[in-house]
Amino acid sequence: MLVIDRISKTYAKKKVLQQISFTILPGESVGLIGMSGSGKSTLARCVMDLERPDAGEMLWQGASLANKNVRRASRKSIQIVFQDPRNSLNPAWTMKKSLKEAYLQFHRLPIQQEDVDRQLGELLQAVGLSGEYLSRYPHELSTGQCQRVCIARALVASPELIILDECLSALDVSVQAQVIELLRDLRKQRQVGYLFISHDIAVVTALCDRLLVLHEGIVVEQGRTEDVIANPQHAYTRSLLADVPQYPYFTE
Repeated sequence: MLVIDRISKTYAKKKVLQQISFTILPGESVGLIGMSGSGKSTLARCVMDLERPDAGEMLWQGASLANKNVRRASRKSIQIVFQDPRNSLNPAWTMKKSLKEAYLQFHRLPIQQEDVDRQLGELLQAVGLSGEYLSRYPHELSTGQCQRVCIARALVASPELIILDECLSALDVSVQAQVIELLRDLRKQRQVGYLFISHDIAVVTALCDRLLVLHEGIVVEQGRTEDVIANPQHAYTRSLLADVPQYPYFTE
């Protein structure tokens, strides 16, 4: 589905990404783990076409994302959920307006005007919220509920891949567990793939089939989640695992 082939990115002579390569299969969840400054968010911005890599190639469904027509077509298929849900929503808009905007302005998708509440209510139900939330403003929701709405916005265009960029770090541990269960359910129901970016290896291992460990812009280790956890090969990976808390509700 997505092929990242030896991409690099440099800012002001600092190498932020160095020869990064990995793939994501349809419906697969891949975790990208690393501490702050390791290049995780830069990689996410490159995939979303918010930044352009200096070298290397990115392929979506076998076609190069360097082609503007491919990039344009991919914008409905690749969505992102950011770290801070409150700053991702307009504080002056109800949830109904935020979701409706995603249909009409971002993606220009057809939505039946006479049945807007039902359609948007069904979208909220997909993320575990009732239709009554359509009339609420962000300040009337908890942080976890706001993040559910952001996930609902990402689902508007029925994407094939969702990039989750530190999307749980603003939530407390119990709410993290609830959102992880939601993401698992959505993956099963919609066959959507994830690129899950985090500094928290405990959270990533709960959701991902494979892990990539990013350190100073270099992928120092990658493999199946259970293999990386059971037998880490790189000292940096071992240091990350040394401090992993045990959350039993994160397990399947």
